[in-house]
Amino acid sequence: MPAIKAPPLKIVENTYNVSEAAIRLKLREEGEVGRNGKPSKKGEKWLRDGVNLLGWPHYRLGGELRFSESDLAEIQELNRNKPQARGRRRNPGTRKRPSVRSSKTTVDKQLRPTG
Repeated sequence: MPAIKAPPLKIVENTYNVSEAAIRLKLREEGEVGRNGKPSKKGEKWLRDGVNLLGWPHYRLGGELRFSESDLAEIQELNRNKPQARGRRRNPGTRKRPSVRSSKTTVDKQLRPTG
């Protein structure tokens, strides 16, 4: 009979609320003040939108949005700057140029004698 293995221990990670997570991800500095003199909320909307619209990893504990250390690391990796995947390069030779024909025909009509 094979030995029965105990289930792995689950470790409780530190979690951060949205404001603390924004500071932890360096989206703003601790104690930063907004234009209105109130504490800044820079980065909080970006985090909330990422959770609600893009399904970023998070917890909801007691109705509050929380992020663990591993969640923040994964969010950071998901948003890593990938220059080759950020859209196509612009080629200045393929840009549309304004049409000269339309303005030329109006000038010709004005100069043409009617008779």
